[in-house]
Amino acid sequence: MNISPLAGQPAERTTLVDVPRLITAYYAQVPDPSVAQQRVAFGTSGHRGRSLEGSFNERHVLAISQAICRYRRQQGIGGPLFLGIDTHALSVPACASALEVLAANGVEVMIAANDEYTPTPAISHAILTYNRARSGAPADGIVITPSHNPPDSGGFKYNPPSGGPADTDVTRWIEATANALLEADLRGVSRIPLEQALRAATTHRHDYLGSYVADLGNVLDFEAIRGADIRMGVDPLGGAGVHYWPRIAERYRLNLTVVSDVVDPTFRFMSVDWDGQIRMDPSSRHAMQRLIELKDRFDVAFACDTDHDRHGIVTRSAGLLPPNDFLAAAIFHLFQHRPQWGAAAAVGKTAVSSRMIDRVASKLGRTLYEVPVGFKWFVAGLLDGALAFGGEESAGAAFNRMNGSAWTTDKDGLTAALLSAEITARAGRDPGELYADLTRELGRPVYDRIDARATAAQKQALSKLSPQQVRSAELAGEKIQAILTQAPGNGAALGGVKVIADSGWFAARPSGTEDVYKIYAESFQGPEHLRRIQQEAQAIVDEALKGAA
Repeated sequence: MNISPLAGQPAERTTLVDVPRLITAYYAQVPDPSVAQQRVAFGTSGHRGRSLEGSFNERHVLAISQAICRYRRQQGIGGPLFLGIDTHALSVPACASALEVLAANGVEVMIAANDEYTPTPAISHAILTYNRARSGAPADGIVITPSHNPPDSGGFKYNPPSGGPADTDVTRWIEATANALLEADLRGVSRIPLEQALRAATTHRHDYLGSYVADLGNVLDFEAIRGADIRMGVDPLGGAGVHYWPRIAERYRLNLTVVSDVVDPTFRFMSVDWDGQIRMDPSSRHAMQRLIELKDRFDVAFACDTDHDRHGIVTRSAGLLPPNDFLAAAIFHLFQHRPQWGAAAAVGKTAVSSRMIDRVASKLGRTLYEVPVGFKWFVAGLLDGALAFGGEESAGAAFNRMNGSAWTTDKDGLTAALLSAEITARAGRDPGELYADLTRELGRPVYDRIDARATAAQKQALSKLSPQQVRSAELAGEKIQAILTQAPGNGAALGGVKVIADSGWFAARPSGTEDVYKIYAESFQGPEHLRRIQQEAQAIVDEALKGAA
């Protein structure tokens, strides 16, 4: 991975997105459905793209929205659709386009009171809350967000009545229907003017903020946090939860300081990420320089990405905690302090998350449920209680209410961040210290991810790697124990390959949302052994990409 010399530095004025140009392109540019990069394509979490590149424009949103209306009719989803947006520049116009289609199709739509930004977990919470109290005519939702991606990005995600990201069968149907509408020059798309859509009898206002905050006491131990007077600092990174944090602090009487409430679609306040781009990734030490500076001001400090489904945790003991470290500490804490969780409730992890989680689950006597990348694989388990926790290496997690029922079935950065304060209060040491205790007993892994640019053809080749392409019997001097192309938990395809030895492993897969491929690797023998694993993994990937343009 080539680190930009600008990484970790404040964003330069010349690199900021031109918002008027971006929005003009959203409305003016006509995507060509014969070009693969300009078609609707659902990755691990929705359709994402850039208006200036013809991959996220008004036509995409109109087509996807109409496809969702058809899907709802086909499936008998007759309840309200909860619609929310983050603070990316393209989210507001995309929301307007979606509402014009939804209203024209007679869909009962719940938009935020006071035009408030809406975190992804608040949408999932609203869907589950509505459906839990009723039978028949279930609700679903749309979140307009490209997550942590750069300011010029747009994104559109559908959450069915299960409350979490739609599974592959659903997204394939919506994707195919939307692309057919694009090819037909949008014939078949129903639409009314925005002013009429806002006045429609089917359009309603919903207090996402108030409902979510009022219910938080059923998932977190605020009494412990308040009693220990944990000093917390939060940087919303100009994201959708910017107004949630003060309300949480007020309602639960917390010693919580919001260090910035600035919302700016250029995100000029960010330090740039590893590749020189602005990216609101709370797990990146390059992007999180402002958060890291809070280390000595608070007992714990945290940030969330733009739609607040990911978390970044800074502790006095460890600075910015790697996501895997916090997941391991969180699992160890939660399963000891949630007595109402069922004895059979399992720990969910993605295949590219640390094996430290495996060891913690074993220590706790809990079943491990390992799935491919994508939070959608946790939805059913969180919903029915088979899983009490689901987490992924990219700093996304969700866990159940105190009573074991589902809180959200999508990632929730707010509850994960606040959990860091609960851990500090209940354990008497911060999550970094708790993780250090675990490593003394279970071993200290070294983990890294390599990102490299890749074309669509190269990503396709990598996604089809087979066990036969791994010809070595050893990995960094150890006998290979397993070569996986399917996840052990649910048997679903990994979209790449995972190679496991006794004290190390690697996984290779293409990104579902960006033009990069990723090699994840981990060693329990130290940095030098990790480098050997990475070198051998890179050789395998290079061989697989030969001939792919």
